[in-house]
Amino acid sequence: MSVEVVQENVGKLLEGPHWDDVTNTLLYIDILGNTIYRYDPSSGKSQSVNIGKAVGSVVPTVSGKTLAASESRIGFVDWESGDVEAVASADLPPFTRFNDGKCDPAGRFWAGTMAFGETGSGAADYPRRGSLYCLGVDSKLTTHVQNVAISNGLAWTADHSTMYYIDSLSFGVDAFDYDIKTGNISNRRRVVTIPESTGFPDGMCIDSEDMLWVAVFRSGSVIRYNPRTGEKLRTVNLPVTIITSCCWGGAGLDELYVTTGKVTLTEEELKKQDKAGSLFRVTGLGVKGVKGQPYKDV
Repeated sequence: MSVEVVQENVGKLLEGPHWDDVTNTLLYIDILGNTIYRYDPSSGKSQSVNIGKAVGSVVPTVSGKTLAASESRIGFVDWESGDVEAVASADLPPFTRFNDGKCDPAGRFWAGTMAFGETGSGAADYPRRGSLYCLGVDSKLTTHVQNVAISNGLAWTADHSTMYYIDSLSFGVDAFDYDIKTGNISNRRRVVTIPESTGFPDGMCIDSEDMLWVAVFRSGSVIRYNPRTGEKLRTVNLPVTIITSCCWGGAGLDELYVTTGKVTLTEEELKKQDKAGSLFRVTGLGVKGVKGQPYKDV
């Protein structure tokens, strides 16, 4: 196994990596930098656009556009001007914004929200004013889960029967029965529990064996879990502690891209972790991922 930095010291809070298999590039964001990046591994260079607002997630679309969730809206991004053409907006409570998002196997875009700003002193009293939304291919936005603290990772099984979901401050991964025809979810249950002492689960992806890879914030690691048993299978350690998300990429979908951040680190920690806020790539894992889905806008 090899861990390497592919984009160094990009920003304060990198998130939401998505491999675009049409262009063979990686989309990812810096939430606090209001910026979307497109990394081309063939050249080692990135294109970027600042949209002027905190961006929570980004995905490509079938038509070739870029769809982003930022603050209270979801829309198409103009890479030249940074303007966002709104497709849908959510009526969010104060101090709440869109966070992590991903498309399901039918091309719907799921994105959740979280509280920020006035958030209390810890996990126990963090306000649960977030929700999980789904933007249908008809551009209609529906609410599926409420009373969420920090809406994060999403993944679907290969047979399309199960959706996995992370509310970070519940310290685990939940599963829902998933209906690909309607997008309905039901029968929520806990499948993976992560001790609070380990860190809290953030972004997530799934591999070709239906095993989950969870980025654990403050742990310095991405952990592979078996959601059928809850068992920890493998730990991939990185040289920084703020691990935010991960996705599969590369021509063979056998490269794990990992986003990281600098938020919550002390000055002393930042001195020791000089690669915090970088984009990493892990190779040689001996397992392949699954293709990320674009939003079906045509």
